[in-house]
Amino acid sequence: MKPRGLLMIEHRLIEKVLSVAQQKALSMTELDYQPAFVETIVDFIKTYADRTHHGKEEDILFTELAKKKLDDDHLRIMKELIDEHQQARSKTEEIVELNEKFKKDDRSVVPAITSAIVWLAGFYPAHIQKEDAVFFPGTEPQFRQDELEDLLNRFYEFDRMMIHEKYQKVYQFIKS
Repeated sequence: MKPRGLLMIEHRLIEKVLSVAQQKALSMTELDYQPAFVETIVDFIKTYADRTHHGKEEDILFTELAKKKLDDDHLRIMKELIDEHQQARSKTEEIVELNEKFKKDDRSVVPAITSAIVWLAGFYPAHIQKEDAVFFPGTEPQFRQDELEDLLNRFYEFDRMMIHEKYQKVYQFIKS
């Protein structure tokens, strides 16, 4: 498998989860709103889509590509992708803040939460398409075969460490 193959597999799960999240969000009302469902979606976005998936892209792939001689188009796209990751982070934090307001009995935030989830579900397909169809295949030739193998191994190691990082944070949270 190539490094982009692993990233594209992750894209498929992100698409599936956000599709279900959107369907459920669109049917939520102030009366049947479930903060735990939203917390589950937020955990998926923060842990899987952002920290695990975007982490591999930003911390490994983009870092290595920054050492290469990319053309202006691919440099521009890489910057756009990083900016888009930040937009998704901001929208996710907005959901967290709104969900906390709901848990303090502010039911008026439900439409804003629904809107934010729908925004994320609408945002990711174009972002993923840009990576899958344009950026990944366009930048892959920058790497030799041994470099591609090294990237893939680094991706696997990154994944192995994620569970430990997540539960170290749980420990830090519960001990404070």
